[in-house]
Amino acid sequence: MSVINAIIIDDERPARKELIFLLKDIPEIVVIGEADNISSSITLIQELKPDLVFLDIQLSGENGFDLLEKVCVDFKIIFVTAYNEFAIKAFDVNASDYLLKPVDPKRLKLAIKRIIDGKDNNNSDVKVFGYDDSIYLKQNNCTARFVEINTISAITSVGNHSKVTTSDNRTYVILKTLKQWKTKLPQTHFIRIHRSTIVNLKHIIKIDNYSNTNHQVFLDRIEVPFEVSRNCFKDLKKAYN
Repeated sequence: MSVINAIIIDDERPARKELIFLLKDIPEIVVIGEADNISSSITLIQELKPDLVFLDIQLSGENGFDLLEKVCVDFKIIFVTAYNEFAIKAFDVNASDYLLKPVDPKRLKLAIKRIIDGKDNNNSDVKVFGYDDSIYLKQNNCTARFVEINTISAITSVGNHSKVTTSDNRTYVILKTLKQWKTKLPQTHFIRIHRSTIVNLKHIIKIDNYSNTNHQVFLDRIEVPFEVSRNCFKDLKKAYN
């Protein structure tokens, strides 16, 4: 990415101007727009389709996180805020970075360099979620919401995608493989029962055998059971008992 088109969303005009001033020292960044509220931000993002959004979290009674559920454009996010208590939630939505005001110019340059080098947090698959954490799930059709990890009942493989089924019977098809999910989910609560299936141990209501060597798992509020492979059954039985 030779040039990064960016917009700045902040309800304080001096903060926007300060960030624009700092970004003038970073030739890869071109600021193509500004907004001070959610409504105008949505219009701006849909029209300009930026590569990067600098997003404040507290926007005059509005919440910057709400914006992410209302737009259907892929872009990287750098949160710029005076509050550090939102950092964990920011990385749950795959933010590239999280900068505190007043913005340190060196820290800003580092954040941009990591995006250019492809080493930003948005490309990291290291973080392991806690059982009570939330994850931001967004599909290609723009359906998006924060989902608590403990509400995920099953994850099944769909090629390079995966289908996430939650306890309220909602499903999300996400561009993430089962291998990636396995490294991110808490292993004390989730287990792989088949090459194509991961289930939440807390949501299992019954393990049944429909032949001498074949088993299936029944999950709470999901009518159709999931097949258990022979190689996975021993680990499942040990974890479930």
